[in-house]
Amino acid sequence: MSYSSSRRNFMKGIGAGAGLYAMGGVPSLFAQSGQTVRVGYLHTLAVDGHIWLADHMGTWAEQGLNMEYIQFTTGLELFQALVGGSLDVLATGAVISNFPARGQGEAFLINNVEEGTAQLWADPESGINEIADLKGKQISTTTGTTAHVFLHRALVEAGLDPDRDVELVNQRMSDAVTSFISGAVPAVALWVPFNVQVAEQRPSAKMLVDASAYYPEAAIVGGWAARGDFYQENPEVIDKIIRGWLPANEMLVNNPEEALSILQANYYPNVSLDQLQAQYQAQRVFSRDQWLTRYEDGTVTEWLDQVTDFFVEQGGISNPRRASEYFHPQHYINIAG
Repeated sequence: MSYSSSRRNFMKGIGAGAGLYAMGGVPSLFAQSGQTVRVGYLHTLAVDGHIWLADHMGTWAEQGLNMEYIQFTTGLELFQALVGGSLDVLATGAVISNFPARGQGEAFLINNVEEGTAQLWADPESGINEIADLKGKQISTTTGTTAHVFLHRALVEAGLDPDRDVELVNQRMSDAVTSFISGAVPAVALWVPFNVQVAEQRPSAKMLVDASAYYPEAAIVGGWAARGDFYQENPEVIDKIIRGWLPANEMLVNNPEEALSILQANYYPNVSLDQLQAQYQAQRVFSRDQWLTRYEDGTVTEWLDQVTDFFVEQGGISNPRRASEYFHPQHYINIAG
């Protein structure tokens, strides 16, 4: 398989009060007899925060779902595994506007707007103090991801041609960050929490801009997609995922301090609470009813199309499906409404 690591977690406790351990989390014991759903994810708060809160609260189990969690490094690898049949559903960032637009996967649930999760870092010692100074310079990032979508917008807004004025170095994000820290490249477009590593290991570096500067005109949403055949054959599972997700979302929106404390203690042991809070501030989450309005009035569909248009512009997609074809809001509207 194309994914970098696989974590299959089995039953270690019962319900929301059960003792939970390991960064990837564990499903509750009484979910063992439920339907197994193979869930791919990236281990960053903007992508998997809802997953682990629902796990902790026991809401997947309440819906009769036995969630089998499999961790990946990038959204591209996630969708490759989904298309290849190794996953049933996934949670990811901007790539949710890519593969489904190609006819590979069906989007059905949105986690958040990644308002400030993508960031552009450079080192003034390399002569870069503002975005315009990047002309003629190399920038490391992972193309086709949230960071790349954001970088493109930042360069265009600064009057630079992303195809001619800079040289993109396409690397897996961990390698892109290492290249920047080592001085091999003078700039990097990344997503949190990689900014923590940069700040700690290259203290002379500074963040030039983050994605919040372009919200909402260039909103980047992240969320859930299902394999095409799985979506068609299991509509009741799609609804159960949404029902399991909703209580976790309300907790994250209405009680973020408690939610983040739970997540840090049980699922992010290598991330400080302060760092996790910073990640939370870098995203924009909405309540059940606020999401309902944005589903019903087409705002979410419009946000998805904005990012799909980027992938089309980059030449990665020909004759794309529009978000109105690959995003299915009616599940959420029926449940939340």
